[in-house]
Order: sequence, then C-alpha cells, then structure tokens
Amino acid sequence: MQDLIRSGDASLKGVYQTLEKYPLVCGPYRVPFLLNKPGTGHRVTGELYAVSPRGLSRLDELEGITRGHYVRQPIRLAAAEKEGGDLEAEHATSSCVVEAYYAHKSYEEELWKRNGGRSFGAYTENEARGYVKRKDRPQHLTFLDHIRIFVSSPCD
Repeated sequence: MQDLIRSGDASLKGVYQTLEKYPLVCGPYRVPFLLNKPGTGHRVTGELYAVSPRGLSRLDELEGITRGHYVRQPIRLAAAEKEGGDLEAEHATSSCVVEAYYAHKSYEEELWKRNGGRSFGAYTENEARGYVKRKDRPQHLTFLDHIRIFVSSPCD
C-alpha cells in the first residue's frame, strides 16, 4: 500500500469495521485471510483505502485474482467504534459498501478448519508475530502450494 500511496494511487480513508461478523484467520507465514463466511467470527477492524483504477489493477495482480488466490467482493463497513460508542447506532447511519479481498473458495473451508474455527477481530502486532515477507518464503513453491501444505499440516 505504501507504494500505491507514494504514486498517488491510494489514500488512507480511516479505520473501519465490518457490520457483520466475518472470520479473519492466519494462513501460511502468518498471512491474514478474510473468509467470506458472514455471521461467523468477529466484526473485523482494519484500514480502508481509496484506490485509483490503476492502483486497483496493481492490487488485483498482487492478490492473484486471476490465479485463484483471492476474490474481490463487496463488504459493508462503518467507521470503527470509538471508545464507549454505541456500535449499532453509529453503524446504522454511516455505513458504506466497499470491496475486500477474501480467500478464494477453493481453499477457504480448509483454511477455516485448519484454524480450528477460531478467528480474530483485527490483524494486530500480536497476530502478525511470525509473519514472513513474500521475498523470504520458499520461491520454488506457488502460493497455492503454500496453502495446500499449510492446510494439510497439523495445528500448532
């Protein structure tokens, strides 16, 4: 995102939260995955960016949309709850529909099972502990190879 911000193709709009509950889980190398299973998990909090068409094309490539890595689909958000705020009242008047990258259906259910049906409400420093950057992962395996190995391995 930093590259897109520097090139003028993205800007941070703020911290938002899903109106519905969704599972947010970690996959291989502590990479976060949003699962398209509304009503399960937590109201997920994260950053919302406005992105230019050129920036969106770059993100789609990065996220492997045409390679079956992720799918980009609508999600309803509202500005994140402030301390002591009334979540339902705030969200009723200020929601918006945007697009999010979800784990591809071809491995979504296995990823959910591999995480033991547990998820978290935000990808914080704690959840990111152990994250491995793309350049530091084994390069001879594809993204989907990494997924297959992860979902077939025993839980920690």
